[in-house]
Amino acid sequence: MQDIKPILTHAEDNMEATVLFLDEALAHIRAGKANVRILDGVKVEYYGAHVPVSNVATITTPDAKTISIQPYEKALISIIEKAILNSDVGITPMNNGETIRLGIPPLTEDRRRQLAKQSKAECEESKISVRNARRDAIEHLKKLVKEGLPEDLEKDAESSVQKIHDKYIKRIDDLYLAKEKEIMTV
Repeated sequence: MQDIKPILTHAEDNMEATVLFLDEALAHIRAGKANVRILDGVKVEYYGAHVPVSNVATITTPDAKTISIQPYEKALISIIEKAILNSDVGITPMNNGETIRLGIPPLTEDRRRQLAKQSKAECEESKISVRNARRDAIEHLKKLVKEGLPEDLEKDAESSVQKIHDKYIKRIDDLYLAKEKEIMTV
């Protein structure tokens, strides 16, 4: 008879990874406020390697509508500026010779709705991943029953998997509500 603990642990690890991925994905959705994480996906060429902007510059938010980028080397200013222009950030950088400033424009009502819809879609994808982890765990438990695991243990483990599933679905819903509030707040 095999132990069911590793199955539950594996399912919970998969669900946790899904929620962390969702948190990262939602951070990249611009909500009208300055957030340094919108630059996480921007890579620059630095000594032959593509590295994130945060590795070659100090990124700060001096106020709620501005992101300031101070490169460690002056020669990187034009490279960083070009990388931001070519990325999907959607903001035109302003260069004063020493720093690059990104002015975060206010969002229109239509754009806010579109971003909320995009956030909802990301959350639905995450819910599907959590449900898949639950399904995989339950299928694994059913296989163990065929190998000799008592059915009452399998039913208890199934309810444990369901509780874990419910906990992560609630976390996803909470992340969505927080992001929707952030997006819709003017």
